[in-house]
Amino acid sequence: MTGERTKRFPLGLADLVRETRRHDTRPGDARTPLAGAGNGSPSKPGAGAGAKPGATLVAKSTANAPFKASPAKPVNGKPASAKPVAAGAKPSTAIKTTLAAGNVGSARAVPSGAATAPRPAASVTGAPGVALNGAHALTSERVRERMVERLRANGIADARVLQALAAVPRHMFVDPGLATQAYEDAALPIGHHQTISKPSVVARMLELAGAGRVLERVLEIGTGCGYQAAVLSQIARDVYSIERIKPLYERAKTNLRPLRIPNIRLHYGDGRLGLPSAAPFDAIVIAAAGFDVPQALREQLAIGGRLVAPVAVSGAAGGAGEATQVLTLVERTGPAQWRESRLDRVFFVPLKSGVI
Repeated sequence: MTGERTKRFPLGLADLVRETRRHDTRPGDARTPLAGAGNGSPSKPGAGAGAKPGATLVAKSTANAPFKASPAKPVNGKPASAKPVAAGAKPSTAIKTTLAAGNVGSARAVPSGAATAPRPAASVTGAPGVALNGAHALTSERVRERMVERLRANGIADARVLQALAAVPRHMFVDPGLATQAYEDAALPIGHHQTISKPSVVARMLELAGAGRVLERVLEIGTGCGYQAAVLSQIARDVYSIERIKPLYERAKTNLRPLRIPNIRLHYGDGRLGLPSAAPFDAIVIAAAGFDVPQALREQLAIGGRLVAPVAVSGAAGGAGEATQVLTLVERTGPAQWRESRLDRVFFVPLKSGVI
């Protein structure tokens, strides 16, 4: 340096390097051999002005005032520079911070010659009008796979049912504000005092209804938002579904339309009456609890068919004014014979007559 510059900048580049090396590296920080490089956290002074998470950086001097040092050691045949490298440049070593699933500040070294542009975030298919980002920036397929893994671990063994649940985007059937909870094992409100059933309950009911058989025709009572009908469509040739609440019937049509599922037929009507014109059915699934299984639905089962429904058991201990609901399997064994088995304790909205 000239005498004048030495007075203004008493420290040379080598001094700055030594000062940096005296600082201890904290957990989560990355240290690289680049002269003058700082840690990889974007909140530290080593980040360039206006740097954003995911951008490729080379560290800046830790001095308070900006400086322009005289050439030091050559890097790739060119004088070393303490200025931030422009996007797309290829420094010998750089700190790359990556925004992944909401974790900011983790840093890793990029080898010489590696591309320095940040990788784009994975695209997410969300519910209409919903942008999932940060901690929820995962593809819906990945989240569904995790949901299916939990169901398998909890005893669901039918491969067709698991594949069907993995194929249907549940987040498209819930309110936008609840989209981030779509793959939790929880019942969620869909309006009109109705809910979308837990994935575990849907899986259990469909596993019981199918029992490893090839299903030709299936009847669903209580379409709701259309989710269970969409799952059924993956394991049956034809799915008929009845909804008694007109706004939910319309909502189910809206939810199913973008999926272009050809084998679902929605009907607006009284589910307790079933659909005699399309009977008999290999399986019937009732998504609401009554004090009995309507005889009309029993008679619409094909011989050998299976009906799965929650049934409220009167007189059981369930709290003041409440009855215990039990998941019930009804199998038709002959023209006038049915066998009934009571299985798991569940909780569903009431099964009612009429339309609204």
